[in-house]
Amino acid sequence: MTQLCMSLAAILGLLTLQMVLQRRDGRDPINRRFLFCLRITMLLFVGRVLVALTDLQVFRIFVLMGAGFIPLAALLLTEGLLRRHAPPRVKALIGAGTVVFVCSAFWYGEGIDPLRLYLLLGFQLFGFFTAGWLIARRDRTSLSASENTTVTRISLSLLLFVPLAISDFLMVSMGLPIQFSALGVLIMCWLAIGLGRSQIGHRVVIVNFAVIVLASVLVGLLIGEIAQLDRDGMLLSGAVVMTALFLVVILNDARTLRSEEQSLGLLQYLAKTQTHDPIVFLRDLRGHPLVEGAAMISRKSLAQLQDATLDQIFEAAPVLRRSDPPKLGDLADDHIAHLFERYSATHIIMASGTPRVLIALAMPSLSASPMAETELQVVQRMAALMAKQTDKKGQRT
Repeated sequence: MTQLCMSLAAILGLLTLQMVLQRRDGRDPINRRFLFCLRITMLLFVGRVLVALTDLQVFRIFVLMGAGFIPLAALLLTEGLLRRHAPPRVKALIGAGTVVFVCSAFWYGEGIDPLRLYLLLGFQLFGFFTAGWLIARRDRTSLSASENTTVTRISLSLLLFVPLAISDFLMVSMGLPIQFSALGVLIMCWLAIGLGRSQIGHRVVIVNFAVIVLASVLVGLLIGEIAQLDRDGMLLSGAVVMTALFLVVILNDARTLRSEEQSLGLLQYLAKTQTHDPIVFLRDLRGHPLVEGAAMISRKSLAQLQDATLDQIFEAAPVLRRSDPPKLGDLADDHIAHLFERYSATHIIMASGTPRVLIALAMPSLSASPMAETELQVVQRMAALMAKQTDKKGQRT
């Protein structure tokens, strides 16, 4: 059961990373190579899940096929990241080995193992060694800072994955209760998703990794002590805790990255807009998730309110927040309360002063997002500048 749960967790982590890559650009050459690696690894763990659920050894074909493709996938990804080809002889050896071991996956019988497994282990180590050799000998000056960061994270994931992969092949001789490579896959997924958050440096990643591992070990030892478990029991409890923690941080990082990408989408719209009409600008912007459903308040709707008081309010706060309104006296407070209550808004933006056009937003989540607050201020500033520019052109004509 533990092996099944860890394999399912690895598949979920791989699927999450696949969605992140496809959302960025599934047709990008590097992403296509990365997706190939993910799907090959997924094939391996799907085979393990099917074996665990059905107890049919025929599904080991998927496991062996995935394992046979892994060196080729690692080489293709490394070449793409480094923008450099491996030596032709090395590529020929890995290509030939892939053909041999993928074909041997269909050879079902006890006579071929464990020799096939030991040869497959050697083939995988050769593939990982080749990838590591190419990474170590890369010309750092030929790659950008972000490319070097990506290569460093991938090499770190290889350093952590290779020992766990070796333990899978030597599970019986080492006396291990399960195969631990699922942990290596989850670590790789976590590091890869973190590449989309460039503000997080290597030191933070290493510290976070150390905290997760240390917490898992301590909890595993505590469970083992309470339940009086033997060595295998402690290994299983520690592995389960570590799997759960890495899966949680993968899903959380993917969700955070999605939110950041939505924010960047708004900034991209602001940078690429072609219109100089503030009304058209704001009308087109209402389709964005952060400002979806915004309502425009025309001057006619403000007829019951005093223009001088509204000028005073929006001069003090062009982006009016319900959680933090300006203190301008009782009359201004009444005007502010009326606006928020009438339009059930959390934010009111002054889009244009002459004629007065206000935008009402009902998005409570913005109050907890400094980035979104800044973006609203940018939207207001751009709309106000467009309105001033349009007004000047009207006066000239």
